[in-house]
Amino acid sequence: MRVLVVSQYFWPENFRINAIVESMVARGIEVEILTGKPNYPEGKISPGYRAWGCQQEQWQGATVHRVPLFPRGRNSRFRLMLNYLSFIFFGLVSGSWLLRKRQYDVIFVYGLSPILLAIPALFIGWLKGKKIIIWVQDLWPESLSATGYVQNGFIIGAVRQVVCFIYRHSDLLLVQSRAFEKPVSALAPSTPIAYYPNSVDDSFARPSAVETPQVEGLDGGFSVMFAGNIGAAQAVEVIVEAASLLKEHVAIHFVVLGDGSSREWMVNEARRLGLGNLHLPGRFPVEMMPGFMQKASALLVTLTDRLIFAATVPNKIQAYLAAGRPIIACLNGEGANLVVEAGAGFATPAEDAQALAETVLQLYKLSPEARNQMGENGRKYYQAHFDHERLVEELIGYLQSVSQSKEVLE
Repeated sequence: MRVLVVSQYFWPENFRINAIVESMVARGIEVEILTGKPNYPEGKISPGYRAWGCQQEQWQGATVHRVPLFPRGRNSRFRLMLNYLSFIFFGLVSGSWLLRKRQYDVIFVYGLSPILLAIPALFIGWLKGKKIIIWVQDLWPESLSATGYVQNGFIIGAVRQVVCFIYRHSDLLLVQSRAFEKPVSALAPSTPIAYYPNSVDDSFARPSAVETPQVEGLDGGFSVMFAGNIGAAQAVEVIVEAASLLKEHVAIHFVVLGDGSSREWMVNEARRLGLGNLHLPGRFPVEMMPGFMQKASALLVTLTDRLIFAATVPNKIQAYLAAGRPIIACLNGEGANLVVEAGAGFATPAEDAQALAETVLQLYKLSPEARNQMGENGRKYYQAHFDHERLVEELIGYLQSVSQSKEVLE
Protein backbone atom coordinates (compact mmCIF):
# COMPACT_ATOMS: atom_id res chain seq x y z
CA MET A 1 0.00 0.00 0.00
CA ARG A 2 1.20 3.50 -0.87
CA VAL A 3 0.11 6.31 1.46
CA LEU A 4 0.49 10.07 1.11
CA VAL A 5 0.56 11.85 4.47
CA VAL A 6 -0.31 15.55 4.39
CA SER A 7 0.75 17.53 7.46
CA GLN A 8 2.09 21.04 7.87
CA TYR A 9 4.26 19.71 10.71
CA PHE A 10 6.79 16.90 10.45
CA TRP A 11 10.23 15.87 11.69
CA PRO A 12 12.40 17.50 13.03
CA GLU A 13 9.34 19.13 14.58
CA ASN A 14 8.09 16.91 17.38
CA PHE A 15 4.58 15.71 16.54
CA ARG A 16 2.76 12.42 16.80
CA ILE A 17 2.74 11.90 13.05
CA ASN A 18 6.51 11.19 13.08
CA ALA A 19 6.19 7.95 15.07
CA ILE A 20 3.16 6.85 13.04
CA VAL A 21 5.06 7.26 9.76
CA GLU A 22 8.06 5.41 11.13
CA SER A 23 5.89 2.49 12.29
CA MET A 24 4.01 2.30 8.97
CA VAL A 25 7.29 2.16 7.04
CA ALA A 26 8.52 -0.61 9.38
CA ARG A 27 5.42 -2.60 8.36
CA GLY A 28 6.29 -2.37 4.67
CA ILE A 29 3.98 0.50 3.72
CA GLU A 30 5.35 3.00 1.19
CA VAL A 31 4.88 6.42 2.79
CA GLU A 32 5.43 9.88 1.34
CA ILE A 33 4.85 13.10 3.27
CA LEU A 34 3.80 16.49 1.94
CA THR A 35 4.80 19.07 4.53
CA GLY A 36 6.32 22.51 5.06
CA LYS A 37 9.69 23.71 6.26
CA PRO A 38 10.29 22.99 9.97
CA ASN A 39 9.91 26.12 12.11
CA TYR A 40 7.95 25.02 15.20
CA PRO A 41 8.17 26.06 18.01
CA GLU A 42 11.10 28.46 17.56
CA GLY A 43 9.28 30.41 14.84
CA LYS A 44 12.24 30.43 12.46
CA ILE A 45 13.26 27.94 9.79
CA SER A 46 15.40 25.13 11.22
CA PRO A 47 19.09 24.87 10.24
CA GLY A 48 19.60 22.97 7.01
CA TYR A 49 16.37 24.24 5.46
CA ARG A 50 15.32 27.39 3.66
CA ALA A 51 11.92 29.08 3.67
CA TRP A 52 11.56 29.32 -0.12
CA GLY A 53 11.90 26.66 -2.75
CA CYS A 54 10.92 23.00 -2.61
CA GLN A 55 13.05 20.34 -0.95
CA GLN A 56 12.99 16.56 -0.90
CA GLU A 57 14.64 14.25 1.61
CA GLN A 58 14.49 10.74 3.00
CA TRP A 59 13.58 10.09 6.62
CA GLN A 60 13.41 6.60 8.15
CA GLY A 61 12.57 5.11 4.77
CA ALA A 62 9.87 7.65 3.89
CA THR A 63 10.12 10.31 1.18
CA VAL A 64 9.48 13.84 2.47
CA HIS A 65 8.38 16.60 0.07
CA ARG A 66 8.69 20.09 1.56
CA VAL A 67 6.94 23.12 0.06
CA PRO A 68 7.82 26.78 0.75
CA LEU A 69 6.60 28.15 4.07
CA PHE A 70 6.50 31.57 5.70
CA PRO A 71 7.96 31.10 9.23
CA ARG A 72 5.50 31.64 12.07
CA GLY A 73 7.70 33.94 14.17
CA ARG A 74 7.09 34.52 17.87
CA ASN A 75 3.92 35.98 19.39
CA SER A 76 2.73 37.48 16.11
CA ARG A 77 -0.81 36.68 14.96
CA PHE A 78 -0.12 38.20 11.56
CA ARG A 79 2.94 36.03 10.95
CA LEU A 80 1.08 32.98 12.22
CA MET A 81 -1.75 33.66 9.76
CA LEU A 82 0.80 33.98 6.93
CA ASN A 83 2.38 30.74 8.08
CA TYR A 84 -0.91 28.85 7.76
CA LEU A 85 -1.93 30.50 4.50
CA SER A 86 1.47 29.87 2.92
CA PHE A 87 1.18 26.14 3.54
CA ILE A 88 -2.31 26.05 2.03
CA PHE A 89 -1.20 28.05 -1.03
CA PHE A 90 2.08 26.25 -1.68
CA GLY A 91 0.54 22.90 -0.80
CA LEU A 92 -2.01 23.49 -3.55
CA VAL A 93 0.41 24.89 -6.14
CA SER A 94 3.83 23.41 -5.40
CA GLY A 95 2.53 20.25 -3.73
CA SER A 96 0.31 19.19 -6.61
CA TRP A 97 3.19 19.84 -9.04
CA LEU A 98 5.75 17.91 -6.97
CA LEU A 99 3.45 14.89 -6.73
CA ARG A 100 2.03 15.03 -10.26
CA LYS A 101 3.63 11.76 -11.42
CA ARG A 102 3.29 9.88 -8.14
CA GLN A 103 0.57 7.40 -7.35
CA TYR A 104 -1.01 6.56 -4.00
CA ASP A 105 -3.71 4.26 -2.69
CA VAL A 106 -5.02 6.68 -0.06
CA ILE A 107 -4.27 10.13 1.42
CA PHE A 108 -4.04 10.62 5.18
CA VAL A 109 -4.27 14.12 6.72
CA TYR A 110 -2.86 14.83 10.17
CA GLY A 111 -5.46 17.43 11.08
CA LEU A 112 -3.87 19.77 13.57
CA SER A 113 -5.22 23.32 13.76
CA PRO A 114 -6.24 24.90 11.54
CA ILE A 115 -8.16 22.14 9.78
CA LEU A 116 -8.08 24.34 6.65
CA LEU A 117 -4.63 22.83 6.09
CA ALA A 118 -6.47 19.80 4.68
CA ILE A 119 -7.39 21.80 1.56
CA PRO A 120 -4.24 20.80 -0.42
CA ALA A 121 -4.95 17.14 0.37
CA LEU A 122 -8.50 17.44 -0.98
CA PHE A 123 -7.21 19.00 -4.20
CA ILE A 124 -4.52 16.35 -4.70
CA GLY A 125 -7.04 13.62 -3.90
CA TRP A 126 -9.40 15.07 -6.52
CA LEU A 127 -6.62 15.24 -9.12
CA LYS A 128 -5.60 11.64 -8.50
CA GLY A 129 -9.05 10.23 -7.80
CA LYS A 130 -8.00 8.97 -4.35
CA LYS A 131 -9.85 8.81 -1.07
CA ILE A 132 -9.09 11.04 1.93
CA ILE A 133 -8.90 10.25 5.65
CA ILE A 134 -8.58 13.19 8.07
CA TRP A 135 -7.50 12.72 11.68
CA VAL A 136 -9.24 15.61 13.47
CA GLN A 137 -7.17 16.89 16.40
CA ASP A 138 -9.12 20.11 17.19
CA LEU A 139 -12.68 21.31 16.75
CA TRP A 140 -13.13 24.00 14.13
CA PRO A 141 -14.33 26.72 13.91
CA GLU A 142 -14.72 26.58 17.72
CA SER A 143 -10.95 26.83 18.20
CA LEU A 144 -10.91 30.26 16.55
CA SER A 145 -13.01 31.91 19.24
CA ALA A 146 -11.75 29.75 22.12
CA THR A 147 -8.14 30.84 21.62
CA GLY A 148 -9.17 34.47 21.17
CA TYR A 149 -7.74 34.83 17.67
CA VAL A 150 -11.09 35.61 16.03
CA GLN A 151 -14.31 36.91 17.56
CA ASN A 152 -16.01 38.24 14.42
CA GLY A 153 -19.18 36.23 13.80
CA PHE A 154 -19.05 36.67 10.03
CA ILE A 155 -15.50 35.27 9.82
CA ILE A 156 -16.35 32.36 12.10
CA GLY A 157 -19.43 31.59 9.98
CA ALA A 158 -17.36 31.65 6.79
CA VAL A 159 -14.78 29.32 8.31
CA ARG A 160 -17.59 26.98 9.39
CA GLN A 161 -18.70 26.68 5.76
CA VAL A 162 -15.15 25.82 4.66
CA VAL A 163 -14.87 23.21 7.42
CA CYS A 164 -18.19 21.71 6.30
CA PHE A 165 -16.81 21.48 2.76
CA ILE A 166 -13.62 19.77 3.98
CA TYR A 167 -15.43 17.23 6.15
CA ARG A 168 -18.08 16.43 3.54
CA HIS A 169 -15.48 15.81 0.85
CA SER A 170 -13.54 13.39 3.06
CA ASP A 171 -14.13 9.63 3.05
CA LEU A 172 -13.47 9.04 6.76
CA LEU A 173 -13.03 11.36 9.73
CA LEU A 174 -11.04 10.07 12.69
CA VAL A 175 -11.53 12.01 15.95
CA GLN A 176 -9.08 12.03 18.87
CA SER A 177 -11.83 12.40 21.51
CA ARG A 178 -15.22 10.71 21.75
CA ALA A 179 -16.68 14.11 22.57
CA PHE A 180 -15.69 15.27 19.08
CA GLU A 181 -18.07 12.83 17.39
CA LYS A 182 -21.28 14.84 17.82
CA PRO A 183 -20.01 18.31 16.74
CA VAL A 184 -18.04 16.87 13.81
CA SER A 185 -21.00 14.80 12.69
CA ALA A 186 -23.21 17.90 12.78
CA LEU A 187 -20.98 19.47 10.10
CA ALA A 188 -20.81 16.35 7.91
CA PRO A 189 -23.76 14.02 8.62
CA SER A 190 -22.99 11.68 5.71
CA THR A 191 -19.25 11.24 6.33
CA PRO A 192 -18.25 8.19 8.44
CA ILE A 193 -16.64 9.05 11.78
CA ALA A 194 -14.51 6.82 14.00
CA TYR A 195 -12.86 7.38 17.38
CA TYR A 196 -9.09 7.15 17.05
CA PRO A 197 -7.13 8.46 20.06
CA ASN A 198 -3.58 9.74 20.29
CA SER A 199 -0.72 7.76 21.73
CA VAL A 200 2.91 8.54 22.57
CA ASP A 201 6.28 6.97 21.93
CA ASP A 202 6.76 3.80 23.97
CA SER A 203 9.84 5.36 25.60
CA PHE A 204 7.46 7.12 28.01
CA ALA A 205 6.36 3.73 29.38
CA ARG A 206 9.89 2.36 29.85
CA PRO A 207 12.62 3.31 32.34
CA SER A 208 14.39 6.25 30.72
CA ALA A 209 17.67 5.45 28.99
CA VAL A 210 18.50 9.16 28.55
CA GLU A 211 20.29 11.01 31.31
CA THR A 212 18.48 14.17 32.41
CA PRO A 213 20.12 17.25 33.88
CA GLN A 214 19.38 18.36 37.40
CA VAL A 215 16.39 20.70 37.56
CA GLU A 216 15.64 22.81 40.60
CA GLY A 217 12.49 21.62 42.36
CA LEU A 218 12.43 18.24 40.61
CA ASP A 219 15.24 16.45 42.41
CA GLY A 220 13.98 16.69 45.96
CA GLY A 221 10.82 17.24 47.97
CA PHE A 222 7.38 16.82 46.38
CA SER A 223 7.41 17.98 42.76
CA VAL A 224 4.35 18.78 40.66
CA MET A 225 5.50 18.93 37.05
CA PHE A 226 3.77 20.53 34.06
CA ALA A 227 5.29 19.76 30.64
CA GLY A 228 4.49 21.17 27.21
CA ASN A 229 3.23 24.34 25.60
CA ILE A 230 2.87 27.29 27.98
CA GLY A 231 0.14 29.31 26.30
CA ALA A 232 -3.27 30.88 26.67
CA ALA A 233 -5.13 27.61 26.19
CA GLN A 234 -3.27 26.07 29.13
CA ALA A 235 -4.57 28.68 31.63
CA VAL A 236 -1.19 28.72 33.37
CA GLU A 237 -2.42 31.52 35.64
CA VAL A 238 -3.92 28.75 37.76
CA ILE A 239 -0.45 27.28 38.35
CA VAL A 240 0.93 30.62 39.52
CA GLU A 241 -1.99 31.17 41.88
CA ALA A 242 -1.81 27.62 43.30
CA ALA A 243 1.94 28.02 43.86
CA SER A 244 1.22 31.26 45.70
CA LEU A 245 -1.37 29.53 47.90
CA LEU A 246 1.11 26.76 48.75
CA LYS A 247 4.31 28.77 49.11
CA GLU A 248 4.45 28.14 52.86
CA HIS A 249 4.68 24.40 52.22
CA VAL A 250 8.39 24.36 51.57
CA ALA A 251 8.52 20.72 50.44
CA ILE A 252 6.09 21.29 47.55
CA HIS A 253 7.48 22.61 44.26
CA PHE A 254 5.86 23.36 40.91
CA VAL A 255 8.12 22.69 37.90
CA VAL A 256 6.98 23.97 34.50
CA LEU A 257 8.97 22.52 31.59
CA GLY A 258 8.49 23.94 28.12
CA ASP A 259 8.03 27.22 26.30
CA GLY A 260 5.24 29.30 24.82
CA SER A 261 3.59 32.69 24.69
CA SER A 262 2.84 32.76 28.45
CA ARG A 263 6.21 31.60 29.78
CA GLU A 264 7.71 35.07 30.11
CA TRP A 265 4.60 36.21 32.00
CA MET A 266 4.98 33.26 34.40
CA VAL A 267 8.65 34.05 34.98
CA ASN A 268 7.82 37.69 35.78
CA GLU A 269 4.93 36.73 38.07
CA ALA A 270 7.06 34.22 39.97
CA ARG A 271 9.65 36.92 40.50
CA ARG A 272 7.09 39.57 41.46
CA LEU A 273 5.34 37.31 43.97
CA GLY A 274 8.53 35.84 45.36
CA LEU A 275 7.52 32.29 44.47
CA GLY A 276 10.58 30.22 45.24
CA ASN A 277 8.41 27.13 44.78
CA LEU A 278 7.72 27.81 41.09
CA HIS A 279 10.48 26.85 38.65
CA LEU A 280 10.54 27.46 34.88
CA PRO A 281 13.76 25.94 33.50
CA GLY A 282 12.65 26.17 29.85
CA ARG A 283 12.57 23.63 27.02
CA PHE A 284 14.52 20.38 26.84
CA PRO A 285 14.95 17.82 24.04
CA VAL A 286 11.95 15.52 23.71
CA GLU A 287 14.19 12.52 24.40
CA MET A 288 14.58 13.76 27.98
CA MET A 289 10.88 14.11 28.72
CA PRO A 290 10.22 10.49 29.80
CA GLY A 291 13.04 10.77 32.32
CA PHE A 292 11.77 14.07 33.68
CA MET A 293 8.23 12.75 33.98
CA GLN A 294 9.35 9.63 35.77
CA LYS A 295 11.26 11.76 38.31
CA ALA A 296 8.23 13.90 39.22
CA SER A 297 6.09 13.18 42.27
CA ALA A 298 2.99 14.17 40.29
CA LEU A 299 2.20 15.37 36.76
CA LEU A 300 -0.08 18.34 36.08
CA VAL A 301 -2.23 19.11 33.03
CA THR A 302 -4.29 22.32 32.77
CA LEU A 303 -6.70 23.85 30.25
CA THR A 304 -8.95 26.87 30.20
CA ASP A 305 -12.61 26.71 31.20
CA ARG A 306 -14.09 26.61 27.69
CA LEU A 307 -16.57 24.13 26.20
CA ILE A 308 -14.25 23.26 23.34
CA PHE A 309 -11.46 22.25 25.73
CA ALA A 310 -13.86 20.14 27.76
CA ALA A 311 -14.25 18.01 24.62
CA THR A 312 -10.49 17.73 24.07
CA VAL A 313 -8.07 15.14 25.43
CA PRO A 314 -4.63 16.82 25.61
CA ASN A 315 -2.00 14.51 24.15
CA LYS A 316 0.13 14.94 27.26
CA ILE A 317 -2.40 12.87 29.23
CA GLN A 318 -1.35 9.76 27.30
CA ALA A 319 2.29 10.60 28.01
CA TYR A 320 1.53 11.09 31.69
CA LEU A 321 -0.34 7.78 31.89
CA ALA A 322 2.54 5.96 30.20
CA ALA A 323 5.08 7.54 32.57
CA GLY A 324 3.40 5.86 35.53
CA ARG A 325 3.15 8.87 37.84
CA PRO A 326 0.03 10.26 39.60
CA ILE A 327 -1.83 12.87 37.55
CA ILE A 328 -3.65 16.04 38.54
CA ALA A 329 -6.04 17.10 35.77
CA CYS A 330 -7.03 20.74 36.26
CA LEU A 331 -9.53 20.78 33.43
CA ASN A 332 -13.10 19.85 32.58
CA GLY A 333 -14.68 17.14 30.48
CA GLU A 334 -13.08 14.26 28.57
CA GLY A 335 -9.51 14.65 29.80
CA ALA A 336 -10.53 14.83 33.46
CA ASN A 337 -12.92 11.89 33.05
CA LEU A 338 -10.16 9.80 31.50
CA VAL A 339 -7.78 10.37 34.44
CA VAL A 340 -10.48 9.49 36.98
CA GLU A 341 -11.65 6.44 35.00
CA ALA A 342 -8.08 5.15 34.88
CA GLY A 343 -7.69 5.57 38.66
CA ALA A 344 -4.53 7.47 37.82
CA GLY A 345 -5.04 10.59 39.93
CA PHE A 346 -7.40 13.44 40.72
CA ALA A 347 -9.41 15.93 38.67
CA THR A 348 -10.19 19.52 39.65
CA PRO A 349 -12.31 22.14 37.85
CA ALA A 350 -10.51 24.14 35.18
CA GLU A 351 -8.97 27.46 36.33
CA ASP A 352 -9.86 26.78 40.01
CA ALA A 353 -6.60 27.56 41.83
CA GLN A 354 -8.01 26.89 45.29
CA ALA A 355 -9.19 23.43 44.27
CA LEU A 356 -5.85 22.76 42.57
CA ALA A 357 -3.90 23.74 45.69
CA GLU A 358 -6.12 21.54 47.88
CA THR A 359 -5.68 18.60 45.52
CA VAL A 360 -1.90 19.00 45.50
CA LEU A 361 -1.97 18.91 49.31
CA GLN A 362 -4.24 15.86 49.26
CA LEU A 363 -1.86 14.00 46.97
CA TYR A 364 1.15 15.15 48.99
CA LYS A 365 -0.34 13.68 52.18
CA LEU A 366 -0.99 10.27 50.63
CA SER A 367 1.44 7.45 51.31
CA PRO A 368 4.10 6.72 48.67
CA GLU A 369 2.43 3.35 48.17
CA ALA A 370 -0.93 4.97 47.34
CA ARG A 371 0.70 7.37 44.88
CA ASN A 372 2.66 4.55 43.24
CA GLN A 373 -0.58 2.60 42.81
CA MET A 374 -2.12 5.55 40.98
CA GLY A 375 0.87 5.62 38.67
CA GLU A 376 0.63 1.90 38.02
CA ASN A 377 -3.10 2.21 37.31
CA GLY A 378 -2.34 4.89 34.75
CA ARG A 379 0.32 2.84 32.99
CA LYS A 380 -1.98 -0.21 32.76
CA TYR A 381 -4.75 1.99 31.34
CA TYR A 382 -2.34 3.38 28.76
CA GLN A 383 -1.28 -0.09 27.67
CA ALA A 384 -4.90 -1.24 27.37
CA HIS A 385 -6.25 1.80 25.48
CA PHE A 386 -3.41 3.84 23.95
CA ASP A 387 -0.61 1.45 23.10
CA HIS A 388 1.22 2.81 20.05
CA GLU A 389 1.66 -0.44 18.15
CA ARG A 390 -1.98 -1.48 18.56
CA LEU A 391 -3.19 1.93 17.39
CA VAL A 392 -0.90 1.87 14.35
CA GLU A 393 -2.41 -1.47 13.33
CA GLU A 394 -5.87 0.04 13.76
CA LEU A 395 -4.94 3.00 11.55
CA ILE A 396 -3.56 0.73 8.85
CA GLY A 397 -6.88 -1.11 8.91
CA TYR A 398 -8.72 2.15 8.26
CA LEU A 399 -6.33 3.07 5.44
CA GLN A 400 -6.76 -0.30 3.75
CA SER A 401 -10.53 -0.27 4.17
CA VAL A 402 -10.94 3.19 2.67
CA SER A 403 -8.46 2.62 -0.16
CA GLN A 404 -10.29 -0.57 -1.17
CA SER A 405 -13.68 1.20 -1.02
CA LYS A 406 -14.99 -1.16 1.61
CA GLU A 407 -17.41 -0.10 4.27
CA VAL A 408 -15.62 1.52 7.21
CA LEU A 409 -16.53 -0.04 10.53
CA GLU A 410 -16.44 2.17 13.62
